[in-house]
Amino acid sequence: MKKLLLFAFGMLALAACQQDKTKVDPFAAQRDSLNSIISQKDNEINDMMSTMNDIEEGFRAISAAEDRVAVARKGEGASKAERIRENMQFIKETMQQNRELINKLRNQLRQSSVKGDQLQRTLENLQRELEEKDSHLQAMQAELQAKNIQITELTEKVNDLTDNVTNLTEESTRKSETISSQDKQLHTAWFVFGTKKELKEQHVIEDGELLRANFNQDYFTKIDIRVDKEIKLYSRSAKILTSHPMNSYTLERDANKQYTLRILSPTLFWSTSKYLVVMVK
Repeated sequence: MKKLLLFAFGMLALAACQQDKTKVDPFAAQRDSLNSIISQKDNEINDMMSTMNDIEEGFRAISAAEDRVAVARKGEGASKAERIRENMQFIKETMQQNRELINKLRNQLRQSSVKGDQLQRTLENLQRELEEKDSHLQAMQAELQAKNIQITELTEKVNDLTDNVTNLTEESTRKSETISSQDKQLHTAWFVFGTKKELKEQHVIEDGELLRANFNQDYFTKIDIRVDKEIKLYSRSAKILTSHPMNSYTLERDANKQYTLRILSPTLFWSTSKYLVVMVK
């Protein structure tokens, strides 16, 4: 009986404790609901703030790229056009990213449970800034295109002038080569010396005549009469067979009593014949 009474008292005490617990926190469910709403709004605000930060960062990057284009336009060299092209491409891509981010922010604000005039004004300001950047980009493109046309026209003129100079240079080169060739021919002569037997074998002397049509031209040595004014004959006996003015040359002996032909007046010496034939022993 005693045990039964103790059990009954225990059950009553437990029930009393549970009733006391319910009385201590009657608004727990409401607080949980409010905390959930607050957490949801915080997440929505954080998401929108993150999107706005990305948009602002995009605008800063666009402004920096615009400054780089302005600096590059004042530069010189082949890298100028490449720098402008790279920065303009970067601006276009970043502008597209900002358009997408602004649309994303607009959808976030439309679907969000957070309603506020300040957020709406911020969105409108960002949209306005995007439109201003877009107008500036179009103006930059138009200016660069106009300059490209001018550059193209100048390039065509330069190319035409270059072609003309090239043609003139080629023509001048051809004329110079022709003159040089003619000048070389004008100042070219041939000589040979040999024994009577050697000269006959090469048909230089044939049937008592000199330099008939079938003589061996390769047997002769070619010289420039402006340069070659001495011809060593390596012989103690020398007789000039071709006709040359006597006062235009001398035959002189060296220490070994071998003859050397000295041409005193090349123009006069070679005026009668451009071939010199000397018979030696």
